Amino acid sequence: MNEVRQDDGAHASGAALKKVVLASNNAGKLREFAALLDAAGIELIAQGTLNVPEAEEPHPTFVENALTKARHAAKLTGLPALADDSGLCVRALRGAPGVYSARYAQLAGGEKSDAANNARLVAALQGETDRRGYYYCVLALVRHADDPEPLIAEGRWHGEILDAPRGEHGFGYDPYFFLPSLNASAAELEPAVKNASSHRAIALRQLLARLSEEA
Repeated sequence: MNEVRQDDGAHASGAALKKVVLASNNAGKLREFAALLDAAGIELIAQGTLNVPEAEEPHPTFVENALTKARHAAKLTGLPALADDSGLCVRALRGAPGVYSARYAQLAGGEKSDAANNARLVAALQGETDRRGYYYCVLALVRHADDPEPLIAEGRWHGEILDAPRGEHGFGYDPYFFLPSLNASAAELEPAVKNASSHRAIALRQLLARLSEEA
């Protein structure tokens, strides 16, 4: 394991962040967060490029999983770390897939893939008239592994679940997540539009506002 010990990240409350490791190997999340953080002058480094393995996500809540992942990446790199735990919460399914969104099909004996997850979601909603749901994101930022004051932010993006996919952009459940206010699925949105309105964008704006208060 290669460990990175650098002083160009912030390790104390109030210090400006210049470099942050993203505690995820999800290419889609990396693209979204990198685009959003670049405007704030923060360089985002994927944990995989520093040989950091994915952390376990054993907790039943988004915030606990996000904190676990952020502390894991910070401990192994010596850098500030940003983690998100996010998922799709569907009203008719009592909040499922929720924290299990990335492995929703796997829990039922299927494969771990976007296609399998979406197929299970559509099957679970057959006959349901209430199609409301929302993407939920919790962000956890730690300045170091033992940071006693992690920054926590959250965002919700409300929509409805489709029976058939629409669009070629995005990832995860995006082709099935319809936004009435935009008359489009999340996968039909151009990346710049999604980055301005998604659950991650909402949470990240909240996080950056809190960081600016500390500067």
